[in-house]
Amino acid sequence: MKVTVVGTGYVGLVSGTCLAEVGNDVLCLDVDPEKIRILNEGGIPIFEPGLLDMVKRNVAAGRLRFTTDVEQAVAHGTIQFIAVGTPPDEDGSADLQYVLAAARNIGRHMGDYKVVVDKSTVPVGTGDKVRAAIADELKARGADIAYSVVSNPEFLKEGAAVEDFMRPDRIVVGAEDERAIELMRALYAPFQRNHERLIVMDVRSAELTKYAANAMLATRISFMNELANLAERLGADIEQVRQGIGSDPRIGYHFLYPGCGYGGSCFPKDVQALQRTARLDAGMEMKVLNAVEDANDAQKHVLTAKTVKRFGNDLSGRKFAVWGLAFKPNTDDMREAPSRYLLADLFAAGATVVAYDPVAMHEARRIFGDEPRLSYAESPMAALEGADALLIVTEWKEFRSPDFEAIKAKLKQPVIFDGRNLYEPKQVRQFGIDYQAIGRQ
Repeated sequence: MKVTVVGTGYVGLVSGTCLAEVGNDVLCLDVDPEKIRILNEGGIPIFEPGLLDMVKRNVAAGRLRFTTDVEQAVAHGTIQFIAVGTPPDEDGSADLQYVLAAARNIGRHMGDYKVVVDKSTVPVGTGDKVRAAIADELKARGADIAYSVVSNPEFLKEGAAVEDFMRPDRIVVGAEDERAIELMRALYAPFQRNHERLIVMDVRSAELTKYAANAMLATRISFMNELANLAERLGADIEQVRQGIGSDPRIGYHFLYPGCGYGGSCFPKDVQALQRTARLDAGMEMKVLNAVEDANDAQKHVLTAKTVKRFGNDLSGRKFAVWGLAFKPNTDDMREAPSRYLLADLFAAGATVVAYDPVAMHEARRIFGDEPRLSYAESPMAALEGADALLIVTEWKEFRSPDFEAIKAKLKQPVIFDGRNLYEPKQVRQFGIDYQAIGRQ
């Protein structure tokens, strides 16, 4: 099948590459010439495990190409995926300008039947707006060309996006006409050979499904973080509580790990967008989600609170080692990352920071610029040299089995604040280290 993908970010590039991997002829469009230059020169503009090799393989096979030419991209694919960004607007709503611009371009240049697929995470009702934008462009041209609008939300985890696309647990398709549904079934057939994973529903239900899924996961995280804070005060151990409730099959273990808050490109903005949709479009408050967001905002400062309790409010002259800057492992994404809030708190209190992250330090340099209180280390152990304490923010695998004797020797004071509960407290404390985790005894 001939497929066009508009946008070469996480969703667009992964989707386009994986569709090419199973034999489709894919053309990826981006209005950013720098991204297209990087892709045409054999690189990728994002970090995602396994993606670079797959891109190279499909480019070499002639199944995957990249362009900035809008007219060429619209002419290419019968199926037109819109996978552009929907960043939060000032009021928390999803900014649809890029989605609607892509829709207008399709209407402006299409010459035959198209299935226009919203792959971006968009509020309920966006499908209607996309349909209207295309209709307006066709009317302006005096053209009468059939088209369909489909909602096909992505469920890709950064750091595991290729695996999630190639082996999906479900494929949600929101569509109202059989021609579009059959084309989507044919497109996704290679990804569901073992059993049917494609769920067909109306467009609005598909749009809400994506927000509902992320809101539910965010709710589990904030709930566990609040339980962890309670466990600390009551003298209980949240790890034992997690095992106790996770063993209930109605609850399960997924997303029950307490920490220093969720971040990234999805959960924060999607929770806010759903709150706003409910408030403005339906006249109701999402009381649970309001609490989820409030709890998460507070949790991003939990490591600061532990540090201040141990060292005092004035951290002038103190130096802290920070392990992990990305919002989660296996990505360089720092959008809404807890590390950003922690560093801002430490700087405000007068401290300096030496940070290490396997892949996100270039992103930190872009965000923090020439911040004089922030420097970077070439290894986790190098970051510890002369630091007053170690703060762990991202659960990278390489942090899981460190040399605790070496950590104690390098730190001025043997203190670890663990925002991801990587270690067993008894094991760490036997080395004479003051180990403070989230909700652990």
